[in-house]
Amino acid sequence: MIDEIAYKIEHAPAYASLILNLRTEQTVLVESGAMAAMDSCIKMNSRVRGSLMKGLGRMVSGESLFISEFTAQGQPGKIYVSPGVPGDIQHYYLHSNALLVQSSGFVACSKGVEIDTQFQGFKGFFSGESLFLIRATGQGDFWFSSYGAIIEIPVAGDYVVDTGYIVAFEDTLNYQVEMLGGLSFRGLKTGILGGEGLVCRFSGQGRLWVQSRKLYGLINFLNPFRPTKSS
Repeated sequence: MIDEIAYKIEHAPAYASLILNLRTEQTVLVESGAMAAMDSCIKMNSRVRGSLMKGLGRMVSGESLFISEFTAQGQPGKIYVSPGVPGDIQHYYLHSNALLVQSSGFVACSKGVEIDTQFQGFKGFFSGESLFLIRATGQGDFWFSSYGAIIEIPVAGDYVVDTGYIVAFEDTLNYQVEMLGGLSFRGLKTGILGGEGLVCRFSGQGRLWVQSRKLYGLINFLNPFRPTKSS
């Protein structure tokens, strides 16, 4: 494997952190703000990779995806990476295929990996909170994260997953977003805003990764405890 980065994942699956051991002059791209600590020989440069669109309210303007570039200069160095959401981290090596990852799942990758943030995610308009995906191609290491533990599912045929649990999947799988059961228009509207009632039907052969928890469940749990202004 060309320019493979030595790594170790600790504290998985609840509070996983990623440790990258860079060789001299080796470079890694990391989600902006995810660097927790590093050796002083490692130098950082921030840059933007395209326009990452998130959510129904930002479909026109989009949101920039910031990625920090770290290089071990003069000697080997170690960098600690911690995703913003408590959960798991998964490693994947890209070679001749593509990997589709939920927009918030990017953690780090080798310099040889290309990240397409203009890719419009799920086919069809109605796809819940995971409307947009990033598409990773090229060759090299790629790490992605989840809320909760990551479960790898080998798909051979058909498989159905709630859109809120999808973390990543290989591009050898075909997919189609659809409503779960006979939802009314009112039910569909609630599903889009609350992440319920929409599933993704996969077909073909490839690997799929899902998370053991759904972020909307945490949001709904915390919502009653939000401070509110008295009238």
